[in-house]
Amino acid sequence: MSGAAKAPILFSPIQVGDMLLQHRVVMGPLTRSRSPKELVNDMNVLYYSQRATKGGLIITEGTSPSVTAAGYPDVPGILTAGQANAWKKAVDAVHARGGYMFAQLWHTGRVSTRRFQPNNELPVSASTTKSSRRAEPARALTVPEIKYVVNEFRTSAKNARDAGFDGVELHGAHGYLIDQFLEDSSNLRTDEYGGSIENRARFLLEVMEAVLQELPPSKVAVRLSPYANFAVTDSDPVALFTYVLNRLNRYKLAYIQMTEPDFVSL
Repeated sequence: MSGAAKAPILFSPIQVGDMLLQHRVVMGPLTRSRSPKELVNDMNVLYYSQRATKGGLIITEGTSPSVTAAGYPDVPGILTAGQANAWKKAVDAVHARGGYMFAQLWHTGRVSTRRFQPNNELPVSASTTKSSRRAEPARALTVPEIKYVVNEFRTSAKNARDAGFDGVELHGAHGYLIDQFLEDSSNLRTDEYGGSIENRARFLLEVMEAVLQELPPSKVAVRLSPYANFAVTDSDPVALFTYVLNRLNRYKLAYIQMTEPDFVSL
């Protein structure tokens, strides 16, 4: 490459929210199941520090923002102060290498089983339905329970801030809880959280508003999968996600991550 030649776009800087990334190679969220008792440990700290680059962004593995969120073994949490303090060691290690780090807040909803739930209860979802990815059905969240989960997201966003994260990403994709509310194959509700597109988007937007009480929009992101078939579908995804994106764009978030539209159901 001659001295006058420009570096490939992939390796050029870009502003993302408050971050000036030095390149565009981002480490996406990868579930590791290496955090017994929902606590990040020295192995997790080493894992993330080894992958940090100067001016690069790491999005954590899915992290539980609720007591009902987990659906896989040994997933870390961020709902409690103890969980946040454990994460701080990993965040500090990434920052020491000049990198940035977002925490992905991940509620699996019906993609869970009793073994992961408080008091061996059924997993929760938008409606009383069953995921093809799990043998057990879920129960529908009541409206007061929805408000409680929304507040758990807020607490988790505060904890992420206190742990030093550069921001949070809401996992609203791939058939997990937020997606279960959005799409009409899994949301059969007839109250203010179901039926119309506006109602089905209400949970996502309430979670977003709660998180934005703890973090500025420049430190908040969301992941969506309009066409990915992860055991949930919508009868009119274009109309649904056009509405959702128009609403989200009002916030001027750090970014909106759209996963590729060629997944098949697991």
